[in-house]
Amino acid sequence: MTVTPKPQNTPEPASEKDLEVARRVLAIEADALSDLAKSLNGDFCKAIDLIESLAGRLVVTGMGKSGHIAKKIAATFASTGTPSFFVHPAEASHGDLGMIGKNDAVLALSNSGETPELSDIIAYTRRFNVPLIGMTRRPESSLAAQCDYPLILPNSPEACPNRQAPTTSTTAMLAFADALAVTLMERRGFSADDFRTFHPGGKLGQRLLRVSDVMHDVADIPLIGENALMSEALVIMTGKSFGCVGVLDDTGVMSGIVTDGDLRRHMADNLVAMRVGDVMTPNPKATKSDVLAVEALAIMNDRSITALFVVDDAGKPVGLVHIHDLLRLGVA
Repeated sequence: MTVTPKPQNTPEPASEKDLEVARRVLAIEADALSDLAKSLNGDFCKAIDLIESLAGRLVVTGMGKSGHIAKKIAATFASTGTPSFFVHPAEASHGDLGMIGKNDAVLALSNSGETPELSDIIAYTRRFNVPLIGMTRRPESSLAAQCDYPLILPNSPEACPNRQAPTTSTTAMLAFADALAVTLMERRGFSADDFRTFHPGGKLGQRLLRVSDVMHDVADIPLIGENALMSEALVIMTGKSFGCVGVLDDTGVMSGIVTDGDLRRHMADNLVAMRVGDVMTPNPKATKSDVLAVEALAIMNDRSITALFVVDDAGKPVGLVHIHDLLRLGVA
């Protein structure tokens, strides 16, 4: 018996009507964030003071879609200088309450403020005097009433057609927590170096490397005096394999550089018998050890060079950055 497959409906291509739906969603959520910004008050400041003064960690919890947002919030705090982790409220009721210490604080997320799975965590914080921050849309809810620090979201409509699927509310939760985390970063003076400490892997960590992290030490780089002969400079260039040699004046300050291009320009001039100072390109571009490696890369790209000397404040060389090292580390 041959079974004839049922014809499948072919959806119509997306159109301007679909774009209008997308724009409406974004407009609703943008309006909610604008309302949220206007609603910030002293409760926000109190929450900031609490989190900044914690001797322990910020424990973030939530159920359902709020739980997914809570996981991201905990990750954001942890990567920006506030020790933080997520606890699932159902797991908390089965032993994970022991993860919450006396020096910790809890940030509980619930759009309605009546999430039953949060009841055990709320009761635990009340019993053991653990500070509780509640983020909810309803100021009259149980969560808002029980917490020490209520963070009230604007009563904005969800962006879905039936106003039920968590969309606007979860966006507002995420943005509210971002505001907390970034405010704390600025209060603490959280720097790019601090950020790289928590992000050593991946592209972000690579792009936050400093020149001092990637440069070759002064003992390993090619250097020579202005009055030396080019025959000696050629030996150093060949031995160090950077394609150049830095030139020093009598005080040890870097006054020039000899590159492959300089060699080609003087090939017909009895090159090996010439003084280095007569062949070098004076006042070469250099960088400092404390700048970002990507800034050094930008200089190299702008000058179409493959090596860049690193100097101290007095102009004396302390290292060298090579394009191959930047490529190997993923900076380039």
